[in-house]
Amino acid sequence: MLWIKAFHIVFVASWFAGLFYLPRIFVNLAMTPADSHAERERLLLMAHKLYRFSTLLMLPALALGLWLWLGYGIGRGSFTEGNGWLHVKLALVLGAIGYHHVCRRLLRDFEQFANRRSDRWYRVFNEAAVLVFIAIVVLVVVKPF
Repeated sequence: MLWIKAFHIVFVASWFAGLFYLPRIFVNLAMTPADSHAERERLLLMAHKLYRFSTLLMLPALALGLWLWLGYGIGRGSFTEGNGWLHVKLALVLGAIGYHHVCRRLLRDFEQFANRRSDRWYRVFNEAAVLVFIAIVVLVVVKPF
């Protein structure tokens, strides 16, 4: 199970690296002048490829996490008292999946010239993934409740 845990950590960290950088591309797209077609197309290509790659990293991260949960958790008291951290962590994982899909919708808006948000909004949006990642790591390591 240690190999599964190690690869789970690698894929989660890699997936989140994509979630950290994709909104930074959105910041640049939001700041790109309307007449700068080459720059816009280059940023869209980068964002599209990064989103696809992040999705490919998310899938094994989730699969390995499920494997760990089945191996350590279900049937072994994973939902008993003292494991409240696990409930919160699973909720945050669902939130991270939702954030990932929101990134796809935002990318689609840029592709269709339908973005209505400022670069400042994307800067704040970018911080959400960092906060979720920190919370998940703290919950897993410290298990505060």
